[in-house]
Amino acid sequence: MADLLIGLDFGSDSVRAVLVTADGEERATSVHSYKRWERGMYSDAARSQFRQHPLDYLEGIETVIRGVLKGQDASRVRGIGVDTTGSTPCAVDSEGVPLALRPEFAENPNAMFVLWKDHTAIREAEEINSLTKRWKIDYTQFEGGVYSSEWFWAKYLHILRHDEAVRAACHGFVEHCDWVTGHLAGGPVKPSRCAAGHKAMWHESWGGLPSEEFLAELDPLLAGRRAELYTDTFTADVPVGTLSPEWAEKLGLSTDVAIAGGAFDCHMGAVGAGIEPGQLVKVIGTSTCDIMVAPDLDHCVRGICGQVNGSVIPGMVGLEAGQSAFGDIYAWFRRFLGYAGEVDLRQLEAEAAALPVGNVLALDWMNGRRTPDANQHLTGVISGINLGTTAPMVYRALVESTAFGARRIADRFRGEGVPIRSVLAIGGIARKSPFVMQTCADVFEMPIKVAKSDQACALGAAMFASVASGVHPDIQAAMKAMNSGFDAEYLPQSENAAVYRQKYQRYCSLADAMEKEIMRHV
Repeated sequence: MADLLIGLDFGSDSVRAVLVTADGEERATSVHSYKRWERGMYSDAARSQFRQHPLDYLEGIETVIRGVLKGQDASRVRGIGVDTTGSTPCAVDSEGVPLALRPEFAENPNAMFVLWKDHTAIREAEEINSLTKRWKIDYTQFEGGVYSSEWFWAKYLHILRHDEAVRAACHGFVEHCDWVTGHLAGGPVKPSRCAAGHKAMWHESWGGLPSEEFLAELDPLLAGRRAELYTDTFTADVPVGTLSPEWAEKLGLSTDVAIAGGAFDCHMGAVGAGIEPGQLVKVIGTSTCDIMVAPDLDHCVRGICGQVNGSVIPGMVGLEAGQSAFGDIYAWFRRFLGYAGEVDLRQLEAEAAALPVGNVLALDWMNGRRTPDANQHLTGVISGINLGTTAPMVYRALVESTAFGARRIADRFRGEGVPIRSVLAIGGIARKSPFVMQTCADVFEMPIKVAKSDQACALGAAMFASVASGVHPDIQAAMKAMNSGFDAEYLPQSENAAVYRQKYQRYCSLADAMEKEIMRHV
């Protein structure tokens, strides 16, 4: 009888579970949409405030795990792995409980998880960047040299500054991936190397997190907060513990089930795709994450979201970049057009795909720019419109803009001495939109392979569960045994690639000019 593993993938809109065997056979999947998030509660897009209630996560865990176990032999489940969005942290009390789970904070957005795309902490990020460039240690050097409002310390400081009640009750700030794994195991968290290194300026060379002296200088409200956090971090193959009796009873599982360490969705998605050195794995959804690994790296790569030893594969340096909006841009345009009625996005895409490459040019900064060189002040641009411009023309330009933004990230990797031999893609858009993927292949001028699994991130989490539970000896063995392979490949079309080469240069010129103009008024 084959061992079974569960991978939990907490995305922006829903949590998914996959049940797989030790040799990668997918037995079942289940998806649960966050009910409060779906109703738009606790968020304000106009202010870039995006918060999620921990009850959405807890309800989702029970629903999807029970869903994948229907008709299965639950006694064969050996491990559970978890990935989440990030940086998505939350203020917790002295017991490590998210404040929003306490009655007095149940409706307070500042007591909830601050979703990755929340940009309310732009000011705090700027202050961090300013101080670290004057400090004796540049704590951003392994995070691309630019700290983002999407990340841990900016969000923590923003919450402390703007909510006195939360500040008084807060005894720590915990990443989603750390809280879920600790909660399932019924014990203290084991901080994720992935989350800490990429988002919290953790690095072994300076003893972990930024110093107490630095944090107190940044703002006295942070004085003493470092001691409430952590010094050591752990890679995702290290078990956090085993399933707590409470959760074992809820789910119908054994307390012997191992809980693997947590990590971010894109990093585990890269593992689910079977990443190797020289491969760029693009996780394409509402935003994008671009992941690479290298056996060693003797310099810091500028303008990305960090390079962290063991954040993707233990023993290798993990590199992360990405775009703050990708599918979100297409969804925005659909909402924009749908003011007077419903819009069929599939029809819009089909009409856009039938058009030749046009003169309308857009910048993909609808939610700021994550990389290269984080700047959340930036906003989207659509240029080249005239009285003959149609909605499909604009939609095509938006798709091209996301491909151009992705190309600029790849160019930064290459320019920093990180070669790209091949490109792999996972995620909903990669699986569902041939038009978007063909555009990316044409712009990249490289073939792009799409992973076969619809749940590559959850599959990666299940791979780590297999290692944490002892089913496989290490993550390389797990990837070899459980990898789903690929079922699509997009080859660049030479006639489009030549046109896009010129249009990409226009994109870069427009981007440089608009960034200067926007920043003049900040």
